[in-house]
Parts: sequence; structure tokens; C-alpha cells
Amino acid sequence: MEFIVEKIGMSRTIDVPSVPVTLLKVVDAKVCEVREDGKALVAYNSSKKINKAIEGQQAKYGISKEFNKFMTIRVAEGTEAGDLDTAPLAEANVVKTSFKTKGRGFQGGMKRHGFGGGPGSHGHRFGRRIGSIGMCEWPGRVQPGQKMPGQYGNTKVTVKNEVLSFDAENGILVVKGSVPGHNGARGLVRIVK
Repeated sequence: MEFIVEKIGMSRTIDVPSVPVTLLKVVDAKVCEVREDGKALVAYNSSKKINKAIEGQQAKYGISKEFNKFMTIRVAEGTEAGDLDTAPLAEANVVKTSFKTKGRGFQGGMKRHGFGGGPGSHGHRFGRRIGSIGMCEWPGRVQPGQKMPGQYGNTKVTVKNEVLSFDAENGILVVKGSVPGHNGARGLVRIVK
């Protein structure tokens, strides 16, 4: 079963020794329709502009104007159209959280892949370059998958976290450790056990 969450930020417990935790806010979502493959179309609030297609979907499923974004997620058996039940999060021990990592734009080989670079003194002009990428006369081309400068970050990453607590009244899920993404990022939480 999956839930849409928003990353609030990191904190720590007051135990000795303290444990780093991440606070996740469960986003209010309404189940519009349940499909045969165990997935459901859910609507939730997003700050993006409303367009005519979304207004049509809102009228079709009888939901208010605030639910202006749609997504397909996995739901438990027996789920019906209406509010998404967050009660299973109270009994969850381990969850998998999926977020997009922070995008860092176009980066060099040293930052992107941890290359060592060349000498920085005595007239060397190697600097932070990646060095030779070719081989001999054969195959005479750059092999696919060669580590080179390029887009770094902004990729979907899934990590497994232990659940420490869930505040059902406020919809705050506290998980042990860190999750990818910036504060305010939206992602998915899937119950493992």
C-alpha cells in the first residue's frame, strides 16, 4: 500500500544516544476509482494552476476544487472510492520511501563520480578534468556507460526506512534516517512490513 507524502525536514530524537529522523507529512488524498490491477487513481492538492482537463476530472469524480492533481498508486484490497485510509501506517514497521534527489545540474567528473583529478601544481594543466576516455585503435570509440561529466541528481531514488512513530491526528510519519530530496518535496511511501 502506498501513500503520497511531503518531506518536512530532518530532526533527531531526545533519547541517548539520539537518532536522526525524517518527518514526512501524509498528503490528504481521495480515491477516485479502483482498478483491477490493485492500483487506484487518487486526487490530491497541488499548488499548480487548474486547467480545463482537471476541471473535467473533478466534475467526473465529484471532488472539490482543491484536489487538482491526479496520480496512480497501489492500494490495499477492499479499498473503495472516497477518502484514503491512513490507519495501516500506525502498524507499519518498515517503509520504502521514493523521492527525486536534489538536482545539481551539469557537473564535472570529480563531483559527479568522485574522480581524483590530476596534480594541482608545478605547471600541470590537468586540474579537474577526467583525463583519457579512449582505448587503442580498436574499438576506436567511447564505450557506452563511460563515466563522464553530465546531469547530476534529479533521479528517482528509493530507500528503506524504519518507522519510529505515526501521528494520525496531524498525519506526521517519523522515519529513522534520511530520505532523498529537498524539504517540501513530494514522494511516495510504501509499507513493506
